[in-house]
Amino acid sequence: VPAEEEKPSFWNKQAAAAIEASFKIQPRISQAKNLILFLGDGFGIPTITATRILKGQEQGKLGPETPLALDAFPYVALSKTYNVDRQVPDSAGTATAYLCGVKGNYEMVGLSAAARHSQCNTTAGNEVISVLERARKAGKAVGIVTTTRVQHASPSGTYAHVVNRNWYADASMPADALHQGCKDIAWQLVHNVDINVILGGGRKYMTPVGTQDPEYPTYSTENGMRKDGNNLIDMWLEARLGARYVWNRTEMLAAAADPSVNYLMGLFEPVDMKYNLVRNTTLDPSLTEMTEAAITILSRNPNGFYLFVEVKIDHGHHDGAAHKALTEAVEFDRAIERAGTLTDEAQTLTVVTADHSHVFSFGGYTLRGSSIF
Repeated sequence: VPAEEEKPSFWNKQAAAAIEASFKIQPRISQAKNLILFLGDGFGIPTITATRILKGQEQGKLGPETPLALDAFPYVALSKTYNVDRQVPDSAGTATAYLCGVKGNYEMVGLSAAARHSQCNTTAGNEVISVLERARKAGKAVGIVTTTRVQHASPSGTYAHVVNRNWYADASMPADALHQGCKDIAWQLVHNVDINVILGGGRKYMTPVGTQDPEYPTYSTENGMRKDGNNLIDMWLEARLGARYVWNRTEMLAAAADPSVNYLMGLFEPVDMKYNLVRNTTLDPSLTEMTEAAITILSRNPNGFYLFVEVKIDHGHHDGAAHKALTEAVEFDRAIERAGTLTDEAQTLTVVTADHSHVFSFGGYTLRGSSIF
């Protein structure tokens, strides 16, 4: 334990500095030009605490005293998370709540609770509109960044209206839903809202059955799976001037650096992206790199932008893989910090939140400095 921490003056100085800083906070009464929503999927309080410890220990410190980027934010609050029909929510119903302002049902996206699970004919008339769609209608550039597939529950809340979050491609849907005219999430990604930047995983839902994957051409399980014959990537590109599609880190960085690019779709894996802990750093961009690329392109719109950034901490916790979940959270912290340096605080509202917490906890009276793992 550092000797300075044994002195009351050490703690008194910290307290005085914190109080002084809070007195200096001036409410911003002007309207923000830009909005960035950072969504840590499963980023509950125990995970946040463990992330502080891991971040500090990666820097050779004891751990708990290390601040995250979000700890410097002037305002903090807690959310009550539940779905209209479930006490413990999922990422689809919560996405509807924090992106559209309306609480919804379990496993349903962009719909009020009047819709019924997997019943296609309850979709029409129950759609609720996301902040991303409102921002686009207001003339702003809009983007989504995620380490899941871009058709997953959280990002799909920005653009989709679907009674089953698992309807990723038409091949994922029952015949009656297709017959009644419901569209899969990948189709809605390309057609519902004019999105400027789309970065994440999810290639296989965009291309026809049998289409070889550019990264894994010998793995038939990674082939395209659409039964309607549509190549949604090509359809998206053809409908937009200054649009580019990329599938690896090098191409993404080049596109972001090209001032003629106003639209960028980057799909870096057939399904979800790899955890930051195990990603191929040559082929797969980090969350921080994707966030920077998105901000660079979106900032070309003089009216401002809306950006949604998600990290898949949740997937690691589902698998009981704390190392993957927490290193993902540390990368999330890096992305938040980088966005802060790339944007003007006077013009940009940045919100960091979670859609729900997770079944992760740690206890015991371990010595400070003990490995979080």
